Amino acid sequence: MGCEQWREVLSALLDGEETAAERVAAEAHLSGCGGCRAWYDRAAAVTRRARLSVTVAGDDLTDVILAALPEPVPVPPAEPEPVLAPRRRGRIVLTLRAVLGLIGALQVVLGLTQIGRGVTGVHDHAAAGALASGHLWHESAAWNVAVGAGFLFVAARRTPPTGLVPMLSAFVGTLVLLSVNDLATERVETTRLVSHGFLLAGYAVVVALSRPRLRPGGPAQGDRPEGPRWHLPAEEQPDAPGLRLLPPPYPGSARTADRWAA
Repeated sequence: MGCEQWREVLSALLDGEETAAERVAAEAHLSGCGGCRAWYDRAAAVTRRARLSVTVAGDDLTDVILAALPEPVPVPPAEPEPVLAPRRRGRIVLTLRAVLGLIGALQVVLGLTQIGRGVTGVHDHAAAGALASGHLWHESAAWNVAVGAGFLFVAARRTPPTGLVPMLSAFVGTLVLLSVNDLATERVETTRLVSHGFLLAGYAVVVALSRPRLRPGGPAQGDRPEGPRWHLPAEEQPDAPGLRLLPPPYPGSARTADRWAA
């Protein structure tokens, strides 16, 4: 073993962590190695000086360190989202629901009138035979009645109409695109486009009623689930297998056999 390994043993000897065998072997090595003997004397002197020296409290450099740090950049506080007063919010919601109820009633009347015109009326435009009195005309009228009934339903309830917004958005978006195309190709009358104004106004009211500012805080905290309502089957941990009691490999026992043998 070289001197480097012996000096590790000598370091343990100075710290009092050596074993009896290591102490005997280290003393035998020191008697024959002058370099390790000189290193051991210097290490013992340093260890003795470190143990006998008095610890002196140094200067408190906290203020100096803090003064050397760059000044923090002030961050302006985020402006809170304006929240309407409960009384004012209630008046706005009541007004919007009243307007939506009126629009829903007009939309239902428009759909019923369209059904009556499709059955008994005679139309002047080119598509009167196939579209005006056919199934497509009745389907369009049914959509008008359904949308009007939906407006009335939302106006009568006090819950936010968030579930109706996606369907109305798709319907209104498609209707606007088709109306622009029909207007460009001169395949629709202006009076027919004006009748879509009730639908657009009702859609705007429904979107306004679904805004969070009109219902700050959302639903009650007690109605919110603690975790997500859906999960992946891969996230489920398999149940730990339980203990099973297996029957013995053979029905009898040696004691029973001995008794019968007796």
